[in-house]
Amino acid sequence: MDIATLIGFLGAMGMILGAMISAGGIGPFIDVPSILIVFGGAFFAVMYTAPMGVFLGSFGAMAKAFMPKAPKPEALIETMVDLSNKARKDGMMALEGAEVPDKFFGKGLQMLVDGADEHKMAKQMNQEIKAMKARHAAAQGVLKAWVDIAPAMGMIGTLIGLVQMLGNMADPKSIGPAMAVALLTTLYGAFIANVLFGPMNTKLEGYTGDEVVYREMVIEGLRNIARGESGRNVQEQLLANLPPKAQAKMQDAA
Repeated sequence: MDIATLIGFLGAMGMILGAMISAGGIGPFIDVPSILIVFGGAFFAVMYTAPMGVFLGSFGAMAKAFMPKAPKPEALIETMVDLSNKARKDGMMALEGAEVPDKFFGKGLQMLVDGADEHKMAKQMNQEIKAMKARHAAAQGVLKAWVDIAPAMGMIGTLIGLVQMLGNMADPKSIGPAMAVALLTTLYGAFIANVLFGPMNTKLEGYTGDEVVYREMVIEGLRNIARGESGRNVQEQLLANLPPKAQAKMQDAA
């Protein structure tokens, strides 16, 4: 569970609900026509921006904003150092069946054990990174569609409410409900874009960047192992990808 995502989401919701309650309760802010226009309309409009598989898969991606599988570069570096030293001492075949932190790492290592040269391994693994980025971009594109379409649906609802209000100015009782639709749809659209999907998409883009860096570190480490580099050299090269504090901590522990 990502604590920042959870606290940020609950905190934003709490502030908004608190303001509603202090203004007289949640009831005045609930309007069924407005909900149908914004939430329902945006749901179906977003659906046809992407293939059905991508649209449905985006909900799984949203869950990863709260429960990400965060890569651990420090553990990766330690594993690379151990494997490098072992390969220098006993040969590449000694790495057969070695314990690895993830499938991506294991696939690249197995290619080297099976006799593939470093260039072939790096080319295939970089292609997998490219495919991963494309998958993530497709799911994030759905979230971006929510950010774009929800406020537009809110504006459509606002126009509907204004048309109703202006068409029935002679009936004072109709002005209030029409004005509620006009204002609440804008509120709902802004809420969806700026509290739900906007921050979530930013978080997922950050996770993708972290995953790309991690996988590039895997490739660089495996290439160094294939060249017969020492564990110390492998560590120094991979440490360059970490923040200064993390670098100093690993160097002190070495």
